[in-house]
Amino acid sequence: MKEPKVLVYISNNSKECENVIQFLQEWHITYQTKNVNEQRANMKELQNLGIYGTPAIFVDGEKEPILGFQKNKLKYYLGLADKSMTYYSSLFDGYEQKSDNNHRF
Repeated sequence: MKEPKVLVYISNNSKECENVIQFLQEWHITYQTKNVNEQRANMKELQNLGIYGTPAIFVDGEKEPILGFQKNKLKYYLGLADKSMTYYSSLFDGYEQKSDNNHRF
């Protein structure tokens, strides 16, 4: 499997941006960042796409970015998740089914 091309627009002092970068590093995914606080041109690029928040993650040139830290969706786009499930599935990380059929996150 070829390594995905990942571009992450980030901003300073953002816990969600830090989480995205942390997980990409843990998953050994190579990525490029563009900081919207340090380079105004990066902010303009995002705004021209109608995006006004970070993180915004583009995988393999997809037109639709992943907005915010959506761990399951990110794993799915990166090919790290079971493709037989969608990233909306409750069977992803963080879901716990109790024996009395009550569901918790």
